[in-house]
Amino acid sequence: MANIKSAIKRNRQNEVRRLRNKSVRSEMRTLVKTARESGAVDDTAAAIKKIDRAVAKGIIHSNKASREKSKLQKNLNNS
Repeated sequence: MANIKSAIKRNRQNEVRRLRNKSVRSEMRTLVKTARESGAVDDTAAAIKKIDRAVAKGIIHSNKASREKSKLQKNLNNS
């Protein structure tokens, strides 16, 4: 446990951010899964939008986003 005030505050901030990132990441994964299973254009568009938002917020790396979007698009074209 931290003893210094700034370290205590930093721990609080990190926990809040971790929970926020976790919820965004979870929602993104759910949308990606739904898009893969359905193969619908609307679901794929929603998933890609959510992936882009996660990159903008710094939750996932841009290369991972590119990979995921490429997989989704490939899945959409093959269905």
